Amino acid sequence: MKLNELSDNPGSIKERIRVGRGIGSGKGKTGGRGVKGQKARTGVAIKGFEGGQMPLHRRLPKRGFHNPFTIHYNEVNIGRIQQAVDAGKLDAKSPITLDALIAAGLVSKPRDGVKILGQGEIKAKLTFEVAAASKSAVAANKAAHIRGALQWHRQPSNSRPTSISPPLASLTNLKSASGSLWAR
Repeated sequence: MKLNELSDNPGSIKERIRVGRGIGSGKGKTGGRGVKGQKARTGVAIKGFEGGQMPLHRRLPKRGFHNPFTIHYNEVNIGRIQQAVDAGKLDAKSPITLDALIAAGLVSKPRDGVKILGQGEIKAKLTFEVAAASKSAVAANKAAHIRGALQWHRQPSNSRPTSISPPLASLTNLKSASGSLWAR
């Protein structure tokens, strides 16, 4: 037997059906889609539609809620920070801040601050200026005698207001000051 005598079993490879290639093919013109209508058009997928029956996503009860005040951190492991220090992307002498992590490529899209996680080993003596740190990261920092200062990069964009602005002057004061507020 030679290489040129090898072949697949008959019927193991089926040719694909080329639709819309003439009436003689049996799949010409409408290409097996029927005539007109939504499903004959391109790009149609009626997601979640079950023929008028109440769809599953409406049969099941709602659960939970969306907390608008959630704080979203950029999470970085200390092992990755050590790799960046070894590669020369981070300076071990300057504090590790969000801006430094962005410049090193460890954080791409800044959120509400950086949270340091404890996976990996750290050898260099570093100073962190970050929003938060996990318990394991704090333990690793203490073991390596690393100073860490927790501080916000910025106030979370979706946080509650810390102070309420003073109320506007009452309508009676405005009316007396300007004569008549509603006079036209």
